[in-house]
Amino acid sequence: MQNNGRGSSSPTQRAGRFGPSASNANPTLLRPATCLRRLDWVMFGTVTVLIALGLAFIYSSRYSGSDAAARTLCRKQLLWAGLGMFCYLAAAAVDYRVLRRICWGIYAISIVLLGLVLLVGPVTGGAQRWLVVGGLGIQPSELAKLASVSVLATLLGQAGAAPSNRRELYRLLGIVALPVLLILLEPAVGTAAVFIPTTCVMLFVAGTPLRLLLELVGMGLAAGGILLGTVLLPEQLGLDQATQHRTLRLVGLRPYHQRRIKVFINPAADPRGVGWNRRQSELAVGSGGPWGKGYLAGTQNRLGFLPRGVAPTDFLYSVIAEEKGYLGTAVVLGLFAILLLRGLRLAKRTWDPMGRLLCVGIMTTIFTHVVINLGMSVGLLPGIGLPLPLLSYGGSFTVVTLASLGLVQSVQTHT
Repeated sequence: MQNNGRGSSSPTQRAGRFGPSASNANPTLLRPATCLRRLDWVMFGTVTVLIALGLAFIYSSRYSGSDAAARTLCRKQLLWAGLGMFCYLAAAAVDYRVLRRICWGIYAISIVLLGLVLLVGPVTGGAQRWLVVGGLGIQPSELAKLASVSVLATLLGQAGAAPSNRRELYRLLGIVALPVLLILLEPAVGTAAVFIPTTCVMLFVAGTPLRLLLELVGMGLAAGGILLGTVLLPEQLGLDQATQHRTLRLVGLRPYHQRRIKVFINPAADPRGVGWNRRQSELAVGSGGPWGKGYLAGTQNRLGFLPRGVAPTDFLYSVIAEEKGYLGTAVVLGLFAILLLRGLRLAKRTWDPMGRLLCVGIMTTIFTHVVINLGMSVGLLPGIGLPLPLLSYGGSFTVVTLASLGLVQSVQTHT
């Protein structure tokens, strides 16, 4: 390995904040028996249990005395989960270091698909987020998250690749900014928000100077203040609706985003309109008590107060909390804690900086989804439409999440 001017590049060199780097071994494909023997079975078991719980409560979220609709939705999710588990095991068998060769291709495909969404994607609820292929809806933003993590892990995993000045930092941020901009144009603010903590944590682990990271955080806080001002000030200044809408579009928002933020700040502003989902979710979580009302016995859900269109996706946690109470939600949170800790433990143990960054990026993405979804369900965060990993209904989201976790297992099986 050549010295790039930032210190020694020997195999025992310190790389990032978690340990030494590995030699640049060639990617390999393991035999199925070898792959299974090397799997982290605690992680695999946790993933399997979460998928099973998700199927059970997706069924419950659509059950209303007749189980036809519930069976249909559950059957669809079972097919997506099966495809996802195949991707999980396939990714675990293939050496994750093959991403060095193909990550830019995956990134380019995700950018093209995001562009196609804006050109030919169907408009649903005022947003374009899907491509319909053969009757199936595909969400390219999910692939873009994994592609961005893969590219950052590849670039930052090289010896001495952590940015040491603003120019290098902004070049890396530009890679993430392109898919984020396209996702904001859909608009899908919640999905775009996931990129921010993931990128920051990966930069930190790679060894980026804290001075640059603090500057980045300061810029983010300033941007958040400007965004909030754009949402609230035009109305306070007495501007007409058309001007307010044009101002929102300048920052990639729509009028319904403005209404959601206003309801988050003042829950009593529109309890029967935009604030309905939030209020019913809070009631469902609170009414479950310590032990819950029983499986298939959640009244907020069965009577339709918690809308069945969002109960299996954005508010599945509320269904679990109502039916299984605090005990049930504690089990769910415990499973996520085990999953995240196993992934971070693996990141700490591996000697390869690329594998370390890949694990950290994927686990941060999952952690961000969990925190935001739970915050939405209990009213601590505005509703921005993020599902709960491995539990919520969703095709693209389930498959990409399982494929990502398969890459984490690949780090376990190949290093």
